[in-house]
Amino acid sequence: MSRYVDWAFAAASARRLAPSGPKVEMAEAHEIIEEIRALAAAAHEPVATTAQMVTPPDAPPPLVVDRGLWIDTNARSMSAMLDPVVEKAAGGGMAPSSVARLVGGKLTALEAGGLLAFMSAKVLGQYDIAPGGTPTLMLVAPNMVQVAQELDLVPRDFRFWVCLHEETHRVQFTAVPWLREHVITTVQTLMSEMVPEPGDLPDRLQQAAREIPRLFGGESNGLMEIFATPEQRAQIADLTAVMSLLEGHADVVMDDVGPEHVPTVSTIRQRFEARRKSLGSADKVLRRLLGLDAKMRQYRDGAAFVRGVQEAVGVEGFNAVWTSPHTLPRAEEITDPQAWVTRVHG
Repeated sequence: MSRYVDWAFAAASARRLAPSGPKVEMAEAHEIIEEIRALAAAAHEPVATTAQMVTPPDAPPPLVVDRGLWIDTNARSMSAMLDPVVEKAAGGGMAPSSVARLVGGKLTALEAGGLLAFMSAKVLGQYDIAPGGTPTLMLVAPNMVQVAQELDLVPRDFRFWVCLHEETHRVQFTAVPWLREHVITTVQTLMSEMVPEPGDLPDRLQQAAREIPRLFGGESNGLMEIFATPEQRAQIADLTAVMSLLEGHADVVMDDVGPEHVPTVSTIRQRFEARRKSLGSADKVLRRLLGLDAKMRQYRDGAAFVRGVQEAVGVEGFNAVWTSPHTLPRAEEITDPQAWVTRVHG
């Protein structure tokens, strides 16, 4: 356990706080799990073919999980991602007691548990990059069941639609070996730089207070950004461009594959987009605080970037984006595909 964050307590708190999933009989639950496993396996070939990406044969298969297992896995990944940042801050001159007051202990664990509980009921699938562990694609069965019920969708079609998007993420990270470590290093470096020196904390809190109106005005990527310096915001923007690429590419591949394999794909897309727009006010506030509204922009901006590049240079030309960190889109390019084409292809 970290000296500063009790991740076991965070996971236990999240399990207690997480809402219960949809009610299904045990036999039906087993059938659903087996169907999702089969659909996830079936998604690989059309995704890899459409994306024109080659994955290693020994990549771990997707896992079908419940909310509790999703919570436990993400608590471990958060620990592996954040603990080195905290240790670095402690070794950089901040006394352990000061670090603990800022980011540690039971209070921080409880806050992390609340976040995990909220997200555990929202996430349909996730490629866990697992810093320090084995990356795995997780498909959250109760959430897939619940959303299909709420939107009155054909269950098999919706599950395959989700699998297509999430399998694209698995293909991205397994076909591009350097991508996972690049994302982990970038995030850890950025977060390390964002930990304030003790003497800077009052000024940073005042800055955050001034920036809160931007957060609720839709101009911010969440709480992390309002604590950032201008230089750090530029780094966040570049990281957001990479996340937009990954999400947009998954949406484009899903939409290209969908019509042939998912008969009700147009209904699914229409109702799913309408659901995003009809969230309650409390849910919208929390999503804004967590930067989840920004994630919705990532889908839109990233998909437009991928389509724009592919229209200019084709799928093969687009795949130059996976060559190295230097060919990933920059913040100013994610909304200007031609700028990326000019820089990378000349």
